Amino acid sequence: MADKRIVFATGNTGKMKEIREILSDLELEVVSMKEIGIDIPIEEDGTTFEENALIKARAVSRQCGEIVLADDSGLEVDYLNGEPGIYSARYMGEETPYSIKNANIIGRLEGIPDEKRTARFVCAIAAVFPDGQEMVTSGEIEGRIDYEEKGKNGFGYDPIFYVPEFGKTTAELSDEEKNSISHRGKALRRMKEKLRARI
Repeated sequence: MADKRIVFATGNTGKMKEIREILSDLELEVVSMKEIGIDIPIEEDGTTFEENALIKARAVSRQCGEIVLADDSGLEVDYLNGEPGIYSARYMGEETPYSIKNANIIGRLEGIPDEKRTARFVCAIAAVFPDGQEMVTSGEIEGRIDYEEKGKNGFGYDPIFYVPEFGKTTAELSDEEKNSISHRGKALRRMKEKLRARI
């Protein structure tokens, strides 16, 4: 087991921190594609989170021939017909700061009451093995869009995603709280059980 590792198809350090914490008891080294020198353009042209996660995992697997995990996640706002959805990272342009993306979503919900501000984070995680086997798991967290950005402990849309059961945004949660309820946490734990059975 010690010689096995998992390559995660991301260069996002915030995401890797979360991933390493959740997978820490697998006794496998978890490295990002960036850390092992893989830097390839991947066109995420799937129509679902699951398809995009598989596209990423397959592309990186072809480069390294190891166990590769990839995730695709995003925010679905019901009042905005599920936007930004699978385009969450590319919403308003990939280089646009999330402070501007978040302000745009809050602006589009101006005057909309709590009960119509429902939203969810969705995450799909795909695994591709050297023998070609593939597995996908998913997770969701329900909440609503807050009226302003709050909290510094998070990234992306975390500062505007309010979780009623905690009474705060996901950017105000501690790492432990966030990992226990997050969409990525749920999908990763489901994947961890599948990996345990496989390796």
